[in-house]
Amino acid sequence: MKGRRALAGVLLMSCALAAGAEYRVQRSATPLADTPSRFVPQADAPRSELRPAGTGSSFGPAGASSTFAPAAGPATRFRLAEVPPARLARTRELLDTLQARETPQQAIVIDLPADVLFDFDKAELRADAQASLAKAAELLQSYANAPIAVRGHTDAKGSEAYNDALSLRRAQAVAERLRSAAGGRAIATEGLGKRRPVAPNQHADGSDDPEGRQRNRRVEIVIEAPGTRPAS
Repeated sequence: MKGRRALAGVLLMSCALAAGAEYRVQRSATPLADTPSRFVPQADAPRSELRPAGTGSSFGPAGASSTFAPAAGPATRFRLAEVPPARLARTRELLDTLQARETPQQAIVIDLPADVLFDFDKAELRADAQASLAKAAELLQSYANAPIAVRGHTDAKGSEAYNDALSLRRAQAVAERLRSAAGGRAIATEGLGKRRPVAPNQHADGSDDPEGRQRNRRVEIVIEAPGTRPAS
């Protein structure tokens, strides 16, 4: 009991010292075990609360309110959420075989070399173009609600007017071959000529770059994101 009374005196002294106030030791004749106790808040104690720095609201994010929400449009690569479950495996295979790529706008693009599809300076599809176009047509069926566009491109040889016309005829020829696979959807066509090269047409010294020009001669089959209105 003496030990408990001494402890009470030490606690009172510590509290007084912490508050910077005068203190005195008061011994109690009643054992601490028999003395009821309760917590009472200090009336003039400063109020504490958790809040982010620089804001005036408790437990709130700084600046505008934010929530976890899906980004606009499909969130998965190659928009596989649009594909019927029974076609998922085959769709992945086709995307890989055709070396499809996805744009920042979530359009799926298949680049087909024009030299595989057409003879030089021609817009009539070659017989051996059927294999690549059949795979592309099968892929379109996996995205049954997506708008479709076909865009033709040439290298830098020839005038702009001539290349625009040639690339448009080639785009139209590919679109016509794909029409049955589109399931009644309109296919927008565009001839961009030499205006959007993907490789240099010349080397740095100004000499001809045949490999670069070959890469530029291509037809793009574009599976647009749902809700997109392709150029006509």
